[in-house]
Amino acid sequence: MSNSVEIDLTLSPGRHDTLDELAAVAQRAETLGFETLSFGEVTGWDSIALLTILADRTDDIRISDEVIGPYSRSPSQIAQAAGSIQTHADGRFRLGLGTSSPAIVEGWHGLDFDRPLRRLRETIEIVDMATAGESVDYDGEIFELDGMSLELPTPIEMPIDVAALGPKGVELAGRFADGWVPQLFTPEGLERRMEDLRRGAEMANRDPESLRTSILLRACALEDGDRARALGRQHVAFMISVYGPFYRRSIAEQGYKEMVEEVRSRWFDGDREAAMEAINAEVLDGLVACGTPEEVNAVIDDFTAVDGCDAVRIGWLGPAEDDAIDATMEAVAPSDR
Repeated sequence: MSNSVEIDLTLSPGRHDTLDELAAVAQRAETLGFETLSFGEVTGWDSIALLTILADRTDDIRISDEVIGPYSRSPSQIAQAAGSIQTHADGRFRLGLGTSSPAIVEGWHGLDFDRPLRRLRETIEIVDMATAGESVDYDGEIFELDGMSLELPTPIEMPIDVAALGPKGVELAGRFADGWVPQLFTPEGLERRMEDLRRGAEMANRDPESLRTSILLRACALEDGDRARALGRQHVAFMISVYGPFYRRSIAEQGYKEMVEEVRSRWFDGDREAAMEAINAEVLDGLVACGTPEEVNAVIDDFTAVDGCDAVRIGWLGPAEDDAIDATMEAVAPSDR
């Protein structure tokens, strides 16, 4: 593994009943040498509250979210929250933004999933202005702000990471953000999509090397490699069939269109076992990393070899139990690699 590539970790807050339990996992991740600690927000724990707790309960590890969307909060609210967390975290916070999905925006927030990329771009610009201590006089296509400013003790340095899959979203990250968090890419798929990130950076006269790319890799490392791979098949089949069109389209465009169609067809025919069996073996060694510790670490090494990949962010498989998560965390920890 390249010494310059970092290993990040994403938590699953919904697995924990108390904040103390979640904080204990964060502290353990810090001890094991993970570089950045993040977690998602859908309909469970509020990310702003959790980030504040993690900033308080950890010392050195960076903290981030996956991801706050520009529909669930206004850009000004996001700037206020991010600036407050960054102040409390002594500069260790990276703000994760993304468009979310129609299912969440419409089904949970009750809003129209309208012009997501434009809304995301304007949100980034407003957050940049506000956290820099500027008077935010902004005349956008979606947001209009009338010259108020963020009242914090000092201007805040606020790195922003964008979670995106498609070429236009990744290009936007290159133009306006400080980092990119992709997921469900093979190493080869990541290399191809990197071209969009570089193009976006060049459009804005920015150095692509200044952007931090952290690929989110769902992993399961067990001495019983067959069990790990079975969990991986279950996770990928669910993502393809249920989780949303963006992931399904991205996987298909990486050369797995026939597999995607077969998995989804079998899933909705009611034969979920057949859907899981239809997952290509190579998918379990690229889109996710499932197998023995040696096999999983080999997949991580494949990603670290991708030019422009700065970190691998380890996440968990949906069906994995606590013992599998604990074993994987130990197997991929920077202190043990």
